[in-house]
Amino acid sequence: MKRILVTGGAGFIGSNFVRYLLNRYPEYSIMVLDALTYAGNLDNFPPEIRQNPRFEFWHGNIRNAVLVDHLVARSDVVFHFAAETHVARSIYDDAIFFETDVLGTQVVANAVLRNKNVERYIHISTSEVYGTALGDPMTEDHPLNPTSPYASAKAGADRLVYSYCITYDIPCVIVRPFNNYGPNQHLEKVIPRFITGALMNQHLLVHGGGHQSRDWIFVEDHCMALDKLLHAELDIIRGEVLNIGTGRDISVIEVAGTILECLGKDYSLIQHVEDRPGQVERHVAGVAKIHQLLGWKAQSSFDEGIRKTIDWYIKNEPWWRKLLWMKTVPEVRRI
Repeated sequence: MKRILVTGGAGFIGSNFVRYLLNRYPEYSIMVLDALTYAGNLDNFPPEIRQNPRFEFWHGNIRNAVLVDHLVARSDVVFHFAAETHVARSIYDDAIFFETDVLGTQVVANAVLRNKNVERYIHISTSEVYGTALGDPMTEDHPLNPTSPYASAKAGADRLVYSYCITYDIPCVIVRPFNNYGPNQHLEKVIPRFITGALMNQHLLVHGGGHQSRDWIFVEDHCMALDKLLHAELDIIRGEVLNIGTGRDISVIEVAGTILECLGKDYSLIQHVEDRPGQVERHVAGVAKIHQLLGWKAQSSFDEGIRKTIDWYIKNEPWWRKLLWMKTVPEVRRI
């Protein structure tokens, strides 16, 4: 039996991972800590999870050191997802990103340091720390060139955890996931924004020409990679940084076209708007390292994953209808 703490577990990737663990490992117990900001949603946990005796939810801020220490002391493994994650929001409200992403990570790392019962600590970083790709593909040795306040906050947290590994020898692993998509994703993100917009016959707003490309990974594949990290021999992964992606990038305009095609909608719904400040032009994951260490590679093609995702949003309209008012956020415009 393992006792697993998932910070930020009511968010998109965290809640998918919690459901994955509970379904796959009937002997594991899961504690979730989440502040339930706009991105955390208890509706991400269906009744069968909320009523599961192996599931425990704690409402609190990741910067509450007393609470975090209490939960870490009861945990064998810590997965740290909790973070502010939206690029556009970080441009006009950057302070909370550094408070949560950097200072919150320091609280978690200190709790892991104090509690020797923790077998491993998996820190969820992001590919955004790399900035625009300087090489093809982007390996874990790619320079960190964050281009937005969000990305720089995550880069700070990423290197903070690394420093604790070197200085204090905490049993950590840092993962840098590329662009996730799938069920329960907040409407501020581009794929659910496009899907719900197309379902309502609204314009799909594409920044600039839409030629910016990303490595899109279906969230279930991400969960499988984390599962590998949970059960790998610690000596193999301790102190490592690992990309989680597919090794293939697809442009935003292609994503919009694929969604419209799947839903039988006309391409005239695409509308180009001013490009976003801090835009990253290209992201594509180098995945040789994680394949070599863990034997993992993404199983879902983009066409397969996007069809599953569209189907989920079609079947779960009541879930996303309540979030429509948060679909877009103000952005700072260049002068």
